Amino acid sequence: MTPAIGRVVRVFGRPEPARIFVRPPSVLPVLTALATVILVTITSPAAAHHVGSYVPQDNAVTTNFKQIKFSVQAKRFDVASQLFESGAVRAAMRAQASTLPAGLEDGTRAALRASDGPEVERRLMIFFAALARDLALEADRQLGEPGGTPESRAATGRKFLEAIWRYYNLVDFAVAMRDSKSSVAVRLAFDEAEGYVKPAAGGAPPDDPAKARQPIQRIVQVLSTLIETSSTSARRSS
Repeated sequence: MTPAIGRVVRVFGRPEPARIFVRPPSVLPVLTALATVILVTITSPAAAHHVGSYVPQDNAVTTNFKQIKFSVQAKRFDVASQLFESGAVRAAMRAQASTLPAGLEDGTRAALRASDGPEVERRLMIFFAALARDLALEADRQLGEPGGTPESRAATGRKFLEAIWRYYNLVDFAVAMRDSKSSVAVRLAFDEAEGYVKPAAGGAPPDDPAKARQPIQRIVQVLSTLIETSSTSARRSS
């Protein structure tokens, strides 16, 4: 596993040390209301607009993203800023800084302080697209390693596809609004890759799970281009 992915696992799998933040009393009812909305969204089948069989469980990063997202939608940028500053999304941005566009964390903070919802959405889209891209890179590397049984290679492919979809699914709508071709390309590549690693008829292992590498490489290419063009657009508009 590459150092970058290792950092993702450590940040995602372990909560940060407790921090103390003093919130104005008026924020608490908003957080309570947002928690209800987030719970409905997480548990609603319609919310999982994925193309495969994966419905990934939330972790600290995806939960924090949803909290920030719904705070922004509710125009509570003060709440969103607090959630960002103390949450797992910012911690993951810092851990992954070497693989992210320069200034992504500072730009997200500035957009929140400026109450600029579209810019917050753009920067979070870039971040989660980068997480998905890095996982796809690691999936391609591991599936390309020699040795291993078809069962173990298929299991590796399924594990990575679930992780990729966990993060990309959060921002697919934002991607589609800006670049529908990229959204379609990622979905089609994901479907193709999934077909190569899921069990065959009767539960038999796939013939050659390594065939999933080609569509996974397309995911890397599409997301890399999306990140670059979106980052360039953000710099031009700043």
